[in-house]
Amino acid sequence: MWTALSRGTERLVFHGRVPDAVADRMRAPAQGGEFSFPVKYGYCAVAETEDGTPVFALQPHQEAFNAAPAALCPLPEGLPPRRAVLAANMETALNAVWDSGAGPGDRIAVVGGGVVGLLVAHLCAGLPEAEVQVIDRDPARAGTAQGLDLAFALPEAATPDADIVVHASASEAGLSLALSLAGEEAGIVELSWYGDAPVAAPLGLAFHARRLRLVASQVGAVAASRRPRWSHRRRLAKALDLLRDPRLDALLTEEVAFDDLPAALPRLLEPGAPGLCTVIRY
Repeated sequence: MWTALSRGTERLVFHGRVPDAVADRMRAPAQGGEFSFPVKYGYCAVAETEDGTPVFALQPHQEAFNAAPAALCPLPEGLPPRRAVLAANMETALNAVWDSGAGPGDRIAVVGGGVVGLLVAHLCAGLPEAEVQVIDRDPARAGTAQGLDLAFALPEAATPDADIVVHASASEAGLSLALSLAGEEAGIVELSWYGDAPVAAPLGLAFHARRLRLVASQVGAVAASRRPRWSHRRRLAKALDLLRDPRLDALLTEEVAFDDLPAALPRLLEPGAPGLCTVIRY
């Protein structure tokens, strides 16, 4: 069995920064307890059923669980269970691409080279002739991006005049950069969740003159463009299919035993912690 830390959201939960106004919306599907503590959280679990079937489930970090069959999504053939922990992040990325309206040939900037940002860029790179660039202030992310055949740039070298900008850095500076990279009448998709932190968005300057659009994307609802035809389960099954690319193993940068997790969490969830996705081994 494996689970994974969803670093952005779980950092806010760990530090008790879930606002009361959205506490109900931010509950994990199988959460135990209430915010802020004590709470059992997490939603990236891969396990085996009693008959040995490997499945993905939106379950917290725990050694075993009971779940209805409808809450279990069997892994597609060829997907290693360890990589399948990225399914929830891939769902978020897929929803963001749908929300963005990105299409063939678009110039697409992804600000924030974390797990979700890299998955968004990876999906966009599959659009015919799309020009995709990942922008991050950490030069260590360049190698991971290039391993996925993605162009990488530090903020000062980012290509402007993008048709679509996806912001996934969870920082005020990243949002400002995302707005500055958008071309005339372009859309900026905001994927970051800031918890209770106030964020200044530079909506002066040329924001109105250039008729930019700032759109929120959140995985709790299927993107409006797909909602009449796609259920949550269909979207999750497709996210698992999309993880069969072995290059995505590069996003799993650390492995921790479940018994060692309590001592490791402060280090793993501190702001600016190195690496990408931490996998928990049971």
